[in-house]
Amino acid sequence: MLTNNAVYVEGRKSAEPDSLRSTYEIIRRNHAGVAWIGLYKPTDREFASVAEEFGLHELAVEDAIKAHQRPKLERYGDTLFVVLRPARYVDAEEDVKFSEIHIFVGENFVVTVRHGESPDTADLKQRLEERPDLLVHGPEAILYALLDQVVDRYRPVVEGLENDIDEIEAEVFSGNPNASRRIYELSREVIEFQRATKPLVGMLDGLTAGFEKYGIDQELQRYLRDVQDHVLQVVEQVEGFRQILQNILSVNLTLVSVQQNEEVKGLTEVSIKQNDEVKKISAWAAILFAPTAIAGVYGMNFDDMPELHWSLGYPFALGLMFLVCMTLFFIFKNRGWL
Repeated sequence: MLTNNAVYVEGRKSAEPDSLRSTYEIIRRNHAGVAWIGLYKPTDREFASVAEEFGLHELAVEDAIKAHQRPKLERYGDTLFVVLRPARYVDAEEDVKFSEIHIFVGENFVVTVRHGESPDTADLKQRLEERPDLLVHGPEAILYALLDQVVDRYRPVVEGLENDIDEIEAEVFSGNPNASRRIYELSREVIEFQRATKPLVGMLDGLTAGFEKYGIDQELQRYLRDVQDHVLQVVEQVEGFRQILQNILSVNLTLVSVQQNEEVKGLTEVSIKQNDEVKKISAWAAILFAPTAIAGVYGMNFDDMPELHWSLGYPFALGLMFLVCMTLFFIFKNRGWL
């Protein structure tokens, strides 16, 4: 889908053709003009005419159509191929959403291929057209504006991640059992964000290294260096987030371990108390069983039982019960069962 199609001459919009064919014809007639063509998720067929008209390298074309590329900067002859990973923070979901934009920069053209909702090139186009002093520098100015917009949109993402990390720290020290899962999810977001931002450092180094070789205007060089400074700040902050999350995860694991140890300790104490109670019950049961067993024996009343008609049989039985019970009592007492 064609989202942008305009031709600029000396920093001002000269035409906004209805078709790509008209754009090609204008560029061929006016060598001082710069075409900016924006496409959204084009198919092979839709992108074929653009690739043929501007002589885009087949490998770069394949990357632009299939997407899912890491940020990179490559040169194919006189054409610069740039891949960026814009990001936006969604407050409602507390999540970072990534998209992808591929940029072809030539002598008299800029072709952007978007895979995702951001960046809003229509808004960027309007703001850039209000800066003819910047747009007059040609395709490199459009590339700078795209880089600047992508990097500026990283700031709300950094703020959102920082806020999430503060919330997680509070959850960890409040004993929230779901903190580990949230730490893991946020760590994945930070790593993905780092993959989108860290390559920009080398990319911008490559651009600044080619300033003299490709005759980049001094004013535009200052703008690009400003973008480079912002990228370095973002990369440092993201690296700091990753270290903080690792420390938070370690602290959380320690707190969880301490909590589990306390629970195990509590269960062990309960188990010990239960064992003590069982010992006491068993000891008293054994003590009470002794007189019951003696009484049961003498209560059978067989004719040939000894001491059945003995006058001292009753006190003897009571004494035997008392002696056995006291013996068992002192044995259990010495063993700590009572």
